[in-house]
Amino acid sequence: MLEDARVECPYCGEDFDTLVDSSAGSQHYIEDCPVCCHPIEFQAEVDGDGNLIALEVQRDDD
Repeated sequence: MLEDARVECPYCGEDFDTLVDSSAGSQHYIEDCPVCCHPIEFQAEVDGDGNLIALEVQRDDD
């Protein structure tokens, strides 16, 4: 299931919407910011029912 989430880019500070595939379970992945194009690390936490319960973002260069 794809879930819509709003996040803030840790580089440029702009908010943007992203889709998270919660059917894949908890995951770690990299996606480029649609505003400044820097790579952002995403950590998605999904519960046992497949619901997104947390989405954290951080800079790829940290």
